[in-house]
Amino acid sequence: MKQILLILMLLLVAGPSQAAPNGDRLYQDKCEACHGKNGRGGVGVPLSLPAFQRDASDEFLKKTIQHGRPGRVMPAFMNLSEAQLSALIKTLRSFVDQPLKPGKTPATIRGNAARGSKLYAGNCTGCHGAQGEGGKGTGVTFSRPRDAEIIAPSLRNPGFQLAASDKMIWQTLAHGREGTPMPSFLKQGLSEQQISDLVAYIRTLEPRTPTHAMEPVPPFLHAETEDTLEEVLEAVKKAVVAANFRLIRVQKFEQGMVKQDTENPDKIIVYFCNFGLLNKALAIDPRVGLFLPCRLTLVRENDKITLYTMNPETVSGNFNNLELEQLCQQMRATYEAILEEVTL
Repeated sequence: MKQILLILMLLLVAGPSQAAPNGDRLYQDKCEACHGKNGRGGVGVPLSLPAFQRDASDEFLKKTIQHGRPGRVMPAFMNLSEAQLSALIKTLRSFVDQPLKPGKTPATIRGNAARGSKLYAGNCTGCHGAQGEGGKGTGVTFSRPRDAEIIAPSLRNPGFQLAASDKMIWQTLAHGREGTPMPSFLKQGLSEQQISDLVAYIRTLEPRTPTHAMEPVPPFLHAETEDTLEEVLEAVKKAVVAANFRLIRVQKFEQGMVKQDTENPDKIIVYFCNFGLLNKALAIDPRVGLFLPCRLTLVRENDKITLYTMNPETVSGNFNNLELEQLCQQMRATYEAILEEVTL
């Protein structure tokens, strides 16, 4: 009995045992798909560049992981604990054997945004865009070699503005990022005060809020008609071709899910594709491949045919990608035109 009481007392003193978070496993689960093995880059920026590690403080990494980049590919991981964040940052730091020493930065950064605006127009718009919107694409270029290691980030992104300190922005502008197109503006001939003016202007860039964040959109589009299934199917084929798509195939909805010849004949999927649009969408965000090619589902019920298709505008919202937003809006308009053509 005494032994049992002793064991219970020891358990109470020790408390519940919890294994420390594994940073390597967290990186594999949440980061590696975009940032590559050992932070070598992919869809996401390379995290193993010594110059990036020199400029990025632990606080910058923590805020970036927590808040992401709204409207870009980088998601927010608000559910990670402090211990998990620390473990993950430790793993990120392990990607560089010999960290670079930070360059010289002013003790106080005070600049003039009006002067900085002119400097930005002359030095930064080519990569970061006229409004600080960042470079185009995600960094994936299919079979073609990349022109640069990373795509220029959006400087007006609320996640960047939250995570990056004035000192970090100054450091990056002044000393550049070796391994990327970002030059050292000190070496380009700008003075320390001019770089401070640039920092002041960058702080004035207004973050853009995705349209889908302001106005919820329906997850799918649909239309009804009292024509026969055969008539609707033929009308869909003609409307798809007229909209500059190529018909891929027509199949029963349950094909592959039930035994052959037992599929429900009242549910049909029509697959179609515009390969130019496909290439453009994949260049913006490769994840759209999960939802391509385009498709319409036809369902016959109670002497009516209902046509369903996913609303493309939900894609840009789910993928957190502003560049995809305009393309998805255009695609929604095309789907609605096809549905109208078929059901008139």
